[in-house]
This record gives sequence, structure tokens and C-alpha cells, in this order.
Amino acid sequence: MASTLKQTRDHGGHGHGKGGHGHHHHHHDNTYLTSANTSDPGVRITRIGLLSNLGMAVAKFIGGWAFNSKSMTADAWHSIADLASDILTLATVSWSLKPPSDRFPMGFGKIESLGSLGVSGMLLVGGFYMGWESAISLYGHFNPEGAHHIFEHVGHGHSHSHSPADLGIPNIHAVWLAAGTILIKEWLYHATMKVAQERKSSVLASNAIHHRVDSLTGIVTLAAILGANVFENAAWLDPVGGLLISIMVVNAGYENTKEAMYELADRSLDEEVKTSVKKQAHRALANVSEGHEAELRDISGIKSGQNYLVDLEMAVPGAWSVNEVKGLEDAVRTQVGSKVRGVRRLRVRFVSRDKPVNEKWDEFIVGTEALQEPEAETDADAESEEAVDKDHKHRH
Repeated sequence: MASTLKQTRDHGGHGHGKGGHGHHHHHHDNTYLTSANTSDPGVRITRIGLLSNLGMAVAKFIGGWAFNSKSMTADAWHSIADLASDILTLATVSWSLKPPSDRFPMGFGKIESLGSLGVSGMLLVGGFYMGWESAISLYGHFNPEGAHHIFEHVGHGHSHSHSPADLGIPNIHAVWLAAGTILIKEWLYHATMKVAQERKSSVLASNAIHHRVDSLTGIVTLAAILGANVFENAAWLDPVGGLLISIMVVNAGYENTKEAMYELADRSLDEEVKTSVKKQAHRALANVSEGHEAELRDISGIKSGQNYLVDLEMAVPGAWSVNEVKGLEDAVRTQVGSKVRGVRRLRVRFVSRDKPVNEKWDEFIVGTEALQEPEAETDADAESEEAVDKDHKHRH
């Protein structure tokens, strides 16, 4: 059974010559972000993002110094921080796609969920920090002495918002660099999110939102540069924009953190996946001669990173032999595994159609028996086991 499913699930660059099934559709390939598969869209867009962040950080540092733009210099530090997000994305997703082992029989998909939690945590911390400094800068616009007192006691880190004393008038030519940053980041957001939705990857989705946040931050930088050059006393534009962006950043971080926590807590499959599995399972039943006698009763499972671990309950006539249910199981595994993206493990539980329908989760063992202390071994039990061992050694 395992070999059947493996042959069917081999796609893209890994499926040629395996079993002759011919399921080499690129859009079904989940094995991306591995170091050897540099041509895959997932690995390509993440590495492009990493290199873009590095290049933009250097450009913003140079531009901030050359054009006297404090906002652009601070934005350069933001790009440096985003490099950590890209590296974390590459590492966790590559690790999560490793095959199962004896020690980790369910695979390593949860590593991606942990990575998503880390990237989302960066969003939350960055959003709160951005909001704090923006609020202090806005307060300083109305009460410079009070803001100066806060800056002296709290300190002023690298952020896109600044105290009123730091807000000079930048060179208007800095607008072109800010506009270029917005275009690049917006393109990276759409390209990364497209791959994330196709592969249902939470960590890639979090990384895509990071790109969108950078695009919005670039808009604030652009507005601050234009406002400082066009209007008088326009220093308040930067902190107000920073507050708005911080709210969006915190909200995005919260939503992604919640989704990552749900995955770690083994939330059930979403309805879209269940519908796809049901559709393909019914097709498999229709293709098997005895299929009209079998009935699909329940679909359950969990999402582990990009991988779906699916459990089916099927009712068959009680008189069926092991070989008959084995043939039906192979047909269902082959059909579902080749047509539903992300299904990496599919287990089928067979029950008798001749008996009443089982209660939901009847296989889940509940009660306090497992929590009780094991019964103490008596001397008679020990002697009996010792006698069996001696007899076994004597026979051999």
C-alpha cells in the first residue's frame, strides 16, 4: 500500500520513471524549498525575496545617507530584519518536507507550523514596537518636552518613526527609491501569496504578508518625504501613518499566529479539502467493481504543515475478505493521493455494513484506566515468567 501511494504521489522532478503512472503535473508538486530543487516556484520566490531584502537594505542605507532621509534609513533596518524571516521560511519548510521516520512517524510537517509561529511572532513584535514609537512621535508633535523626556528614559531604536527633533527635510529625490521599494515589495507579496495559496503553506503566507507590510511601510516613507517637501509642519504625517500600519501589522500577526496555533493543536481539515477527498474517494469506488457495495461514512484528519494526514471510514459487507478490502483501499489511496494536493498519508478504517453505524470518535479511548497505577507484579507472576524463559532457552 505504501509503495502504491508513493508511486502515485511522485510528481514534478521526482516522478519520472517511477511506476509508470504518469502523474507528472507540476501544479501537484509539493516538494519545494529544498536546496536541490532551485527551479521550483516556491524556492525561487523565497530566494528572490531574500536577495531583494538584502539589496534594498543596502540601497536604503545609501539613499538615507545621501538624501538625508531618516525614514529611509530606519526602513533599511526593517529590511535587514526581514532577512531573518526569509531564512526562517526556507529552513522550516525544507525541514518539514522530510519523509517520516521511526522516531517521527507522522513526518515533520509541524516544523512548518512552528516556523509560521516564529514569522508571525516577528510581525507581532514589530507591529507593537512600530506602534509604540509612532505614538511617542505623535505625542511629541503636540508636547515636544514630554516626548523628549520619554526618549531620554526609554531610548530610541531604529524604527520608521522619529522624535520631532530628528525629522529633517529629506531630498525630494529619495521619492524614487521609496517608490521602487513599494513596487518590488508589492510584486513579491502577490508572487509569494500565489505560491502559498497553491501549496496551502502557512509559513509562506506569513512571509508574503511580511512583504505587504514592507510595501505599506514604503508608502508611509514616501508620504513622509513628499509631505516634508510640500507642506509646512508636516512631521505628524509619519507617526500617523506608522500607527495605521502598526494596527495592520499586529492584526496580520495575530491572525497568522492563531492559524499556526490551530495547526499545532491538530485542528480538523477544512471543508474544501474534505470535499475534494470525498469526490475522489467516490470516483475510486465507482471504478472498482465491488464499489457499489462499499460506503464512505466519514472523513477526518489534520493539517501538518503543507501535508494532509487523512483518515477515512468505509463500510463494506461483513462477508468481504481481507483481499477484497485491500484492493478497495489501494484504489482509494491511489485516486485520492494523485488528485488531492497535499495528501501525504491516507488511512482507511473498514467497518461492517451489517452492523449499526458507529458513534463518532468511537475509536478514541477515554476514561481513567490509562491514568491508574499499573498493578504490582506478584511473586507468582515473576516465577511464571522466569519458568517460561528457561523453557524457551532449553528448547533452543
